[in-house]
Amino acid sequence: MNSAYDRLPLNALRVFEAVASRLNFGEAAEALNVTPAAVSQQIKTLEDYLQTPLFRRTGRNVQLTPEGTDLLPGVRRGLDELETTLNRLKRARQSGIINVSMLASFLQKWLTPRLARLHTAHPDIELHLHTSRDPVDFSRTDFHAAIRFGTGKYPELHSMKVMDEWLVAVAAPAVIRKYGMLTESTDVSQLPLLHGTDFPWETWNASETDRKRAQRGVFMDDSANVIAAVAEGLGYSVMRWTLVAADLAAGRVELASERVFPHRFAYYFVCPEAYATLPKLIAFRGWLVEMAQDFPDPPGAPPRAGTVPRAPAKARPAGVR
Repeated sequence: MNSAYDRLPLNALRVFEAVASRLNFGEAAEALNVTPAAVSQQIKTLEDYLQTPLFRRTGRNVQLTPEGTDLLPGVRRGLDELETTLNRLKRARQSGIINVSMLASFLQKWLTPRLARLHTAHPDIELHLHTSRDPVDFSRTDFHAAIRFGTGKYPELHSMKVMDEWLVAVAAPAVIRKYGMLTESTDVSQLPLLHGTDFPWETWNASETDRKRAQRGVFMDDSANVIAAVAEGLGYSVMRWTLVAADLAAGRVELASERVFPHRFAYYFVCPEAYATLPKLIAFRGWLVEMAQDFPDPPGAPPRAGTVPRAPAKARPAGVR
C-alpha cells in the first residue's frame, strides 16, 4: 500500500528553502554541499510537481514568484518540526525514559534499595519499571530492556550476565532458637517449612521417606511473600541470596545453615541488538554491573570458575540481632 508521502519531493523542498533563504543558487549549492546544477535540477523537479514556477531568474538576480512566497512558510514550518523531532530522538538516545521489565521480587528486594544511587549517578535517566514473569516481545511492545533470571540463552537478543545467584537457608531468630540450625543430616520433615519456587525441600535429605514428608508445609509463589512469612516466624525456607540479603543484614531473618547452593540461573540484562548501543542503556547496564560487583557473595559460597572471588557478606550468628 502506497503512503501519501511516497511521491513528495522532500529533498527538493529542502533545496527550495535553501535557495529561497539566500535568493542565490550558487550560495544555496555551497550551503548544501552540492553543485549549482544539482540545485537547479531539484528546483525544476519541485516546479514540475507543482506545475508552477517558484522563482524568477533575471541574470544573476533571483526572486520568489507569488506561488514561491506562499510555499515558503509552510516548508519552513515542516522542516522546523522535522528537525525538532529528530533532535528529540537524538537526545532520547542519551537520556530520558528507559522501559524495563523484570521480576517483581528482584525489583522489590534488590533493585529498589539501590535506585537512589542510580539517580545520583545518572540524573537524566528515568526508569519506567514493569514486573512480569513472561518473556518480553520487544517487537510488539515499547520495552527497551529486561532483567531476566535464567540461563542467558535469548535468541536474536543482546544478553549480558549481570550477577550470579545462590540459595541459602533462613529462618527467624526465634525459630532457630527453638529448632536449631540445619545441617546436611537434619530431618527437615520434622520442622515447620515454607516452600517457594526455587528450592524443593525434599532434596535436603537423602532418605526417600524424609523427602516425601518434606513436601508438607506452606507453599507461596512469590519470593517476597515467603521472606515476609519467614520474618514472621512461620518456618524455615531456602531463599535466593539476592532477595534475602537485606533482611539478613537488618536482623529480620538469620542464616539457618552453613550450606550454600549455587543457583542454576543467573540475572541477565537483555535487549534487542539495535538498543544495545543506546548511550542511556549502556549507562544503565554499566550501573547495574557496578552494583552487582559491589554486592557480596553469601558466607561460605565457593568461588565461581574463571571469576575473581568477591568478599563474602559477614554472617550474623544465629539468635543475635
